[in-house]
Amino acid sequence: MASDFRLKEQLPRLTEQIVSTYTPDDVINHLGHCPLPNYTAITDILLDLKDILYPGYRRKTGLHSGNIHYHVGGLIDQLHDSLTAQIARALRHEDRVKHNHGDCESDVDFEAKGQAMAIELLKSIPRLRAVLATDVQAAFDGDPACQTTDEIVFCYPGFEAITVYRIAHELTRLQVPFIPRMMTEWAHKQTGIDIHPGAEIGEYFFIDHGTGVVVGETCEIGNHVKLYQGVTLGALSFPTDSTGQLIRGKKRHPTIEDQVVVYANATILGGRTVIGRDSVIGSSVWITKSVSPGTTVMLEKPQLRVKGSEEPSEEMTPAGNYQI
Repeated sequence: MASDFRLKEQLPRLTEQIVSTYTPDDVINHLGHCPLPNYTAITDILLDLKDILYPGYRRKTGLHSGNIHYHVGGLIDQLHDSLTAQIARALRHEDRVKHNHGDCESDVDFEAKGQAMAIELLKSIPRLRAVLATDVQAAFDGDPACQTTDEIVFCYPGFEAITVYRIAHELTRLQVPFIPRMMTEWAHKQTGIDIHPGAEIGEYFFIDHGTGVVVGETCEIGNHVKLYQGVTLGALSFPTDSTGQLIRGKKRHPTIEDQVVVYANATILGGRTVIGRDSVIGSSVWITKSVSPGTTVMLEKPQLRVKGSEEPSEEMTPAGNYQI
């Protein structure tokens, strides 16, 4: 059946009704001549950076010593331009919001600032590659199901999330607004792993399986730390000021010291909570107080109720083994 063209006569009125909701005090529109960072451009930047961080693994194959310089040089030139433009947009937007002025009124040269920050990020790539190599090694050493390190770079969602986090954290360190969060939320959507770019994470970091892991903004994580799926490193509460507004910039999330393993679905909360080095945190525990170094924390063995014609065999109640 053909559509009724008479109904289309309503469309101009519907358009007018929708547009009338775009008021100056509306918090879900951005109208004007100062564009925000472009979401597609940011994801393209991530793809280009990963091509440089992991040459031969991503979009471009067939790389060798004869063409790698040309390949990386082209990407670096492209990244310089796109990072400069997107960082400038983010800086301009931050200035506009902080100073509550109209579109593009500031005399600040945001493009020059954006270029300087872009160059600093590109300078950090050798250091990022060195740290990410330790994360690959941690994954290989910590997962008996892994056959080669190539498998980690290609397949592991935890490593994908860590890669994006380390790029975004570098931008956070450079005080680039907005874009680091865009990056880590893209990784969150891709992997189910939510790492805030403000978190401080040491070397040899491994997230096994990964789905549902949350690492809060003010977390501090040491070296050789391993998390399993469903782990939450979160805030115990959200402090407010005398007007009831959230107090920002305070440490709200836990500290995890070196050589700690946190098993599936454990929840560790609070800015004063410290998990001491060489500790093991068992599955599904809830921790809001500090744990001394070298401690194992686990729930008491649950009592299972099995309904059936036969008593449960010993095979159904094995000794605890958290290796997943």
